[in-house]
Amino acid sequence: MAVYVIGGGLAGCEAAWQIAQAGIKVKLFEMKPVKFSEAHSSENLAELVCSNSLKATNIENASGLLKEEMRCLGGMVIGCADESAVPAGGALAVDRDVFSKKITAKINSHPNITIVREEVNSISELLSKSEDCKCIIIATGPLTSKSLADEISSLFGFKKLHFFDAAAPVIFEESIDSSKVFKAARYGKGDADYINCPMKREQYFEFYDALINAECAEVKDFDSLDLYEGCMPVESMAKRGIDTLRFGPLKPVGLRHPVTNEEYYAVVQLRQDNTEGTLFNMVGFQTRLKFGEQKRVFGLIPGLQNAEYARYGVMHKNLYIQSPEMLDATYRLRDNVNPICVPVYFAGQITGVEGYMESTSSGLVAGLNAANELNNKERIVFGPETQIGALANYISCYSGKDFQPMGANYGIMNYDVEAVYGRVKEKKLKKLYTAQNAINKINEIKGRLL
Repeated sequence: MAVYVIGGGLAGCEAAWQIAQAGIKVKLFEMKPVKFSEAHSSENLAELVCSNSLKATNIENASGLLKEEMRCLGGMVIGCADESAVPAGGALAVDRDVFSKKITAKINSHPNITIVREEVNSISELLSKSEDCKCIIIATGPLTSKSLADEISSLFGFKKLHFFDAAAPVIFEESIDSSKVFKAARYGKGDADYINCPMKREQYFEFYDALINAECAEVKDFDSLDLYEGCMPVESMAKRGIDTLRFGPLKPVGLRHPVTNEEYYAVVQLRQDNTEGTLFNMVGFQTRLKFGEQKRVFGLIPGLQNAEYARYGVMHKNLYIQSPEMLDATYRLRDNVNPICVPVYFAGQITGVEGYMESTSSGLVAGLNAANELNNKERIVFGPETQIGALANYISCYSGKDFQPMGANYGIMNYDVEAVYGRVKEKKLKKLYTAQNAINKINEIKGRLL
């Protein structure tokens, strides 16, 4: 009996380790060095291809909390990261070569793991050649080869696999200046679900000038990307003409102030992005501006001067599946869309989590649950009161029409601090209470795993 893990990145390595630690044999398929993607160059597993930073360390930061939760659970990747750390202030940064070598050595030395250095182009073909495979974990990342992506799409009936062209920023609701915005629905139809940021003529002109002259991030093959109108970067749209945005995403028609009845020259709308109402996305503001430019330029919009971002807008090639339709909160493919004879889990950025440690956490959850399933134990759902569980909940339960990758943040967590502690005004203290509760929950789960 063995689990086949396809992909030797952070998620695949973490999943393989957790399964092996549970006493189950693992075959970890990694195409390097037989074949390299356009972003990879090292033969080692878990190669970091972008930054060497794994983000913040303190638990008042969601990224720091995520790492602490994985430490509590004995995560292999976070352990190697701690051992490979280099000075980086309040962040955990690693020597990327030392980091990947440590992970490669641990995977290589585990008696229950066999590394198979070959490219997997077809899951069906892989299964036809094997007699010991009892479960598959697909952790091939956002650069999954076209042949395997096409086969995955065909095999599991995905409507489509997305090339992630552009996404709009997501803002923490509590950072929006409520004195400068108003809630309303266009023409007063339906509930007042949108936050509206009204602009007078001179405000719009100032914003427009800053937007069309702002510095964009480099995007590989940007000029060759086949862009849909619905994914057109807002700065590209603006360059078509000064009124293009006013007749598009900033159209003020049908939006009046509910108290003063005032009309405006342009209106930026923010739409609720999660069930709890703690996150709002900027409607029609897909962008490839540099992060610093987004904060500067979008800060000219009334109400967003001090906005804090759960996710900046980004644009790049990125493959991910429609997880809410396909996966449950353990990253397992739902039975009604799985035609093959063994359970299938997904892990990593292909699921719609965004970031190094987020991908690792998905591998940890998938690995633990694949092992439990094969050992005839109950699978474990990490609740949204933890950061690990909040990410799993996001990719499996997102109910909107524009599912997009998400990184760790407190906005997707679900814990009512004030129900326990009463009114808490200080944001940092509220996050600290949320973090403490999350760690307690993780330790409870750890006790069930022992």
